[in-house]
Amino acid sequence: MKLEKTDGALLLVIGVWTIAIWTNFGRNLVKTAKDPEQSRPKPYYIAHAVLVVVDVLLGGLLVKLGVQRLLTRG
Repeated sequence: MKLEKTDGALLLVIGVWTIAIWTNFGRNLVKTAKDPEQSRPKPYYIAHAVLVVVDVLLGGLLVKLGVQRLLTRG
């Protein structure tokens, strides 16, 4: 499958959006974990922390692929 430059731009936008959303969610998760009024089980925080890490890495991969496509000729 060959990607066009517009595909690269779309990958870049989606990657940046994914990173922004999931880092914000991660910050909110940390705030919730520090709040003494919140009573959630530890596996809740572990599972969501794993989701944040995986999705930020995937967003970074999308950004990398988008930038590579935008910088290639042809």
